[in-house]
Amino acid sequence: MKRCFIIKGNICYSESKSKLKIFENSYVVCEDGISRGVFREIPERYKDFEIYDYTDKLVVPGFVDLHLHAPQYTFRAVGMDLELLDWLNTYTFKEESKYSEEKYAEKAYDIFVEDLKNSETTRACVFATIHKDATKILMDKLEKTKLKTFVGKVNMDRNSPDSLTENTDSSINDTLDILEYSKTFDNVFPILTPRFVPSCSDELLERLGETGEKFSIAVQSHLDENFDEIKWVSELCPWSNSYADVYDKFNLLNDKSIMAHCVYLNDDEISLILKSNSYVAHCPESNANLASGIAPIKKYLDLGMNVGIGTDIAAGSSNSMLKAMGEAIKMSKLRWRLVDNDIAPLELEEIFYMATITGGSFFGKVGSFDSGYEFDAVVIDDEDIKSTMKFEVRDRIERAMYLHDKCKIASKFVSGEKII
Repeated sequence: MKRCFIIKGNICYSESKSKLKIFENSYVVCEDGISRGVFREIPERYKDFEIYDYTDKLVVPGFVDLHLHAPQYTFRAVGMDLELLDWLNTYTFKEESKYSEEKYAEKAYDIFVEDLKNSETTRACVFATIHKDATKILMDKLEKTKLKTFVGKVNMDRNSPDSLTENTDSSINDTLDILEYSKTFDNVFPILTPRFVPSCSDELLERLGETGEKFSIAVQSHLDENFDEIKWVSELCPWSNSYADVYDKFNLLNDKSIMAHCVYLNDDEISLILKSNSYVAHCPESNANLASGIAPIKKYLDLGMNVGIGTDIAAGSSNSMLKAMGEAIKMSKLRWRLVDNDIAPLELEEIFYMATITGGSFFGKVGSFDSGYEFDAVVIDDEDIKSTMKFEVRDRIERAMYLHDKCKIASKFVSGEKII
């Protein structure tokens, strides 16, 4: 139940892409699930609100994971010596085939959902598998956590193992079934999920685009992750001008579309993303682990693209958004040093903005403590990071990103509800 309360602590959130707002041992107010702002002293009108006292802990907006695969959580950190397509065939598709068994899905999704609930993530966009019943199991479990999530039944009707190749009609019908099923939820929302162009025929993509337009449903997929993948798309869709053009032709690029990776967007593709106001989910650890490359995220930010962060389980090894944020900065430094000296590395302020404000905007007015935003908050306890030095709040947030495994989540609030 949404309540009226106040959190006391070291409060930090984004003022802009290049600036943080920091209030040491101050108060952020939640009223009926909505932030009423941050105050040095409690205003008289809020004097009767319950106070959660997290003095000296870090209080930040909830982090938004724009891209991860729930069924892959079981084999995270395995197969990291392979590139994308070999990794999919060797590990991913074999594992995802098991989700035709509901008992297996129950057991595996229990593990995934429990860990996600206890992570720094408050909202996420999640891939399931092609299996309708298993996807419903995942949605049921996520609904109970009170996290806000988009969950997609994956669509695949070509170039996939027999166990994961759908009939085009049944793929659409199962998707429509999931859309109807989602109406029973308060916290879980449907999202169209064509896995990627190589696994989706033109007919399937066309019908998904029509479905999205008819029901105003969000979209998530993959774009320009790997050289072999990009070449394959050009062979499968010789009529297209680019990988992004395929999605655009089928009306799958819009302001409710998330394209994961976007490591190798060309100028025309960048124009399509900007014109459609689509989102890019930057997945730095995944791109490193599968040797895909390093996306020019600083360039995308400077162009005004909507760029958020994804952990991309299981090509990413951890569901920690703090780790993903640190990885994004590290990868941007390597790109600057080794690939393009004209594109500066990402700074902490930019990556924090991406993980809160940009990712949050996919869900609405989310990602800030400014008055009027939905109240999502994570309280980070970093006392186990021992030091003889005293650090400012910004430095402590930076340490938390690089030493995330030393931090504890003291509490977590989503849309005004305390879930940890």
